[in-house]
Amino acid sequence: MDIILDPLIQIVLIALNFYVWLVIAAAIMSWLIAFGVINTYNRFVYLVNDFLYRITEPALRPLRRIVPNLGGIDISPVILILIIYFLQMVLERVYVEMLH
Repeated sequence: MDIILDPLIQIVLIALNFYVWLVIAAAIMSWLIAFGVINTYNRFVYLVNDFLYRITEPALRPLRRIVPNLGGIDISPVILILIIYFLQMVLERVYVEMLH
């Protein structure tokens, strides 16, 4: 069973880590657009922003319903990252317990 679960858990951990970076990139992109540093009329910027929105919004939308509005500050990406780190720690603990 370790032959299948070991690589599977490792791949899930890598995917979660990659998703954290996508959430960070989406947050930075939204700041850059909000402050007028980059322009969404540029086709490349629009495509990257659309991709990041479509990838991160399904996970962020439920959090935005729960988290109170802080007057223009969206802390849902931070909460999502903390949840992902929690899941990674749980998976690592499960993996270590499986080895014993």
